[in-house]
Amino acid sequence: MDKPAIKILGISGSLRKGSFNTAALRAAIELAPEGVSIIAADISDIPLYNEDVHAHGLPESVVRFRAQIRDADAILFVTPEYNYSVPGVLKNAIDWASRPPEQPFAGKPAAIMGASPGVIGTARAQYHLRQIAVFLDLKVLNKPEVMIGGAADRFDSAGNLTHEPTREFIGKTLAALQDWTLKLK
Repeated sequence: MDKPAIKILGISGSLRKGSFNTAALRAAIELAPEGVSIIAADISDIPLYNEDVHAHGLPESVVRFRAQIRDADAILFVTPEYNYSVPGVLKNAIDWASRPPEQPFAGKPAAIMGASPGVIGTARAQYHLRQIAVFLDLKVLNKPEVMIGGAADRFDSAGNLTHEPTREFIGKTLAALQDWTLKLK
């Protein structure tokens, strides 16, 4: 029996053109199992969170991002690690999206992965993102965890994920997220 189709919103926490994390998100889009579509969010034009701006309504970029979250069946965060934590641009996008009314993350299944030139592959940032997810009431997949260390050796100069064991691991994570999403529906 075929599994129902699910739509995942992929959110890269990096704005850098040559980002390993955005490249990992592109690989996830390519490796999505049958019945899964992954759409990449663009958080580059979300302004810095300011309650005074929010008092006059949500910026259009935030309205769009919140709609993407609401329309998705699940969320895939792909985060770099800056100073042992999540990058400001990702936290900022989450802060804007999570403001009342109708916080769109609540109850959504999610998975987290990340890539880094360092050895531990964004582990600390991922654990901080899991703490944020608790408040958001996201249902984060516990395993497998994807922490791509030594990213410079895993991607080619065009940003393609060439390391086959990592590709397989991302594929297994996406299959687990698919199953987790269907279980929670």
